[in-house]
Amino acid sequence: MTTRREREQQVVVEGRVIADFGREFLVELADKRQIVCTRKGKKQDATCGDFVEVRLTGSAQGSIERLGTRRNLLYRSDQWREKTLAANVDQVVILLAPKPPFSEAFLNLSLVACEAARLPVIIALNKADLPEHAEARKLLDPYVKIGYTVITMSAKFDVAPLLPHLDKRLTLLVGQSGMGKSKTVNALVLSDVARVGDLTASRDSGAHTTTFSRFYRLDRDTAIIDTPGFQSFGLFHLTEDQIGEAMREFRPFLGTCKFNDCAHLNEPGCQVIEGSRRGKISPERLSFYQVLIEQHRDLHEQHPEWSR
Repeated sequence: MTTRREREQQVVVEGRVIADFGREFLVELADKRQIVCTRKGKKQDATCGDFVEVRLTGSAQGSIERLGTRRNLLYRSDQWREKTLAANVDQVVILLAPKPPFSEAFLNLSLVACEAARLPVIIALNKADLPEHAEARKLLDPYVKIGYTVITMSAKFDVAPLLPHLDKRLTLLVGQSGMGKSKTVNALVLSDVARVGDLTASRDSGAHTTTFSRFYRLDRDTAIIDTPGFQSFGLFHLTEDQIGEAMREFRPFLGTCKFNDCAHLNEPGCQVIEGSRRGKISPERLSFYQVLIEQHRDLHEQHPEWSR
């Protein structure tokens, strides 16, 4: 005769990862129960937003047995590791602020990552109440010109400008530390939920401000995923061709250069460079791309095994 515990461990249920703590995951089941799960074996490949099959190992614990098919996955990578941010999202909001000044390099790297993952992007300039806001907004005019949606808001006073863009979507929020992302999440969810993680709090591990990706439901059809603030968005997992294709204003010129393997650095007959001379591509964006490609090549020369 099987025991109750043995019977529980034979039950496999479906759920969705709503928090990624690295080695453990918070999974919401179809009946809205939330259980703490580990990943079967040594795999740590689940991430926030994943649909999963879970084998129950207790009343509030489980083991992730299988990942569902992903529509998309956004992650960043450097020369040491890859860090997944979220899966199966509808769009990304990149949160910026005038103070501390946002990094335009971070913005461009984030845009490339999102374009490569085929994810729509909204650029949200926070802290509209600050006097530096108007000047920061002017820096974003070139991004409006190439087709990005740019909104202004104040997480401290009014997040209403952001709400229509979130409706009936699952939105991933990314941004550098200090841009006001936790305040934005708090305002959207109407509580200080971003201050302490459920799992860390329950295990007396201390309070942490957004040190993991976390899913928050705003209503039945609308949700957000908050990610940790970080200062760099590594793209070492992308190829040179993927980076070029992710520069959306480059696309009309790709495939028209004199040489088929043109990298758009200084080759004769490069139509991307010619497009910049004609004002179709900003010099700043072209320069960002060229520096990125040079860094990408240097890194892959140091680590040729990554190119296999």
